[in-house]
Amino acid sequence: KVPTMKVLLLLVAVLSAALPASAAPPTCYSRVLSLSKEITESFKELQTSKTVDSCVGTLPRLYLDIHNYCVLAKLRDFVAYPGCDRVLEVNELKEKARSLYTILISFCRRDLVFLTDDCNALEIPISPPIEHS
Repeated sequence: KVPTMKVLLLLVAVLSAALPASAAPPTCYSRVLSLSKEITESFKELQTSKTVDSCVGTLPRLYLDIHNYCVLAKLRDFVAYPGCDRVLEVNELKEKARSLYTILISFCRRDLVFLTDDCNALEIPISPPIEHS
């Protein structure tokens, strides 16, 4: 029985060393944070793309801060916006926004703490600080 126990311990050690440190399941917060960043970046790419329909310029701004309570209204407005339904990229972005909204109000409702309710802050995104060398 001792060799079997050593083999099991060795197997567990090898498997745990082989798994990356980020193998832990995502928390509600980490999932919402990563999805909001993904949506914001996709929106920026969509806005700067030369190949998409001109209606993209009429879409409501989509800068998301999950720490701001107004993000819920921002997501609702974006998903409900009637324009650009013929543009595949916009429909995909709306689907991601709908998913984020659902996660925020359903799955993570008790896990998140909103630090502000400044709706204007979601209209003018704050640029990241410039690092000086």
